[in-house]
Amino acid sequence: MPLRLPDKLPAIELLKGENIFVMNDSRAHMQDIRPLKIVILNLMPLKVTTETDLIRLLSNTPLQLEISFMKLKSHTPKHTPIEHMMMFYRDFEEMRTQKYDGMIITGAPVETLNFEDVSYWSEMTEIFSWARTHVTSTLFICWAAQAGMYYHYGIPKYPLRKKMFGIFPQYPLEPHLPIFRGFDDVFSMPHSRHTEVHRDDILACPQLSLIAESPECGVSMVMARGGRELFVTGHLEYAPDTLDNEYKRDRDIRDDVDMPVNYYRDDNPANPPLVSWRAHANLLYSNWINYYVYQETPYDINKIG
Repeated sequence: MPLRLPDKLPAIELLKGENIFVMNDSRAHMQDIRPLKIVILNLMPLKVTTETDLIRLLSNTPLQLEISFMKLKSHTPKHTPIEHMMMFYRDFEEMRTQKYDGMIITGAPVETLNFEDVSYWSEMTEIFSWARTHVTSTLFICWAAQAGMYYHYGIPKYPLRKKMFGIFPQYPLEPHLPIFRGFDDVFSMPHSRHTEVHRDDILACPQLSLIAESPECGVSMVMARGGRELFVTGHLEYAPDTLDNEYKRDRDIRDDVDMPVNYYRDDNPANPPLVSWRAHANLLYSNWINYYVYQETPYDINKIG
């Protein structure tokens, strides 16, 4: 089934070029189907890029999804036109009375700050609390994963000596879980972060389950509340050229930027990336939608929570 997206969202035309069928609101209202309602709190600087990356993965399901975008009232993005935000995003305050089958909270470029020093931390904590009673399952990505574990479970983050940057092998620790249905014994995940959480802190918290990790980049996936909260410290949603764009952007500004590891063919940035994570990215998002959203959410959305 197609995705239901806001009319004129730029991602629609971009994804049509990849033969991904999406449906705008006008046409979707003609179908008598109860779609799954998914809300995305997009904190990444390049909104259109992140919208497209996530919608691309969410499209890989036979279910109809209705996608909405949330923004923070306490933060004004610097890298996205205000017209785009006004047309496609709504403030949390406008959405807080609604309920959603699933929610995705993205990373944000604030990880070197203490959580309480982030200008919009107060509003974020409101959203974290709200999601527990208004969303069936929430997927936290990168900074949001660290922030969610800190707020709900007191898990601290730690600065890294240098940026964790590249493609790293991950090992499922509980391969029987539905989120790993169809996974291989090892899968690749992009990481791009300056901080980390420690496995000992996760293991010491009885409400958290460490479900995937890497000998190179540490904790990669954590689960809580039977899958109602999933924390992913990397970026399976990244497009093939995202790390390349980040590397070249930073290299042009500073001279201490390391090349992303396990990324370029022959470790040569003149060569294109060797994409090794796309299949498992599609599988993870499909499994999340199927097993943790669709099969757990009530038909009457008002009964969530």
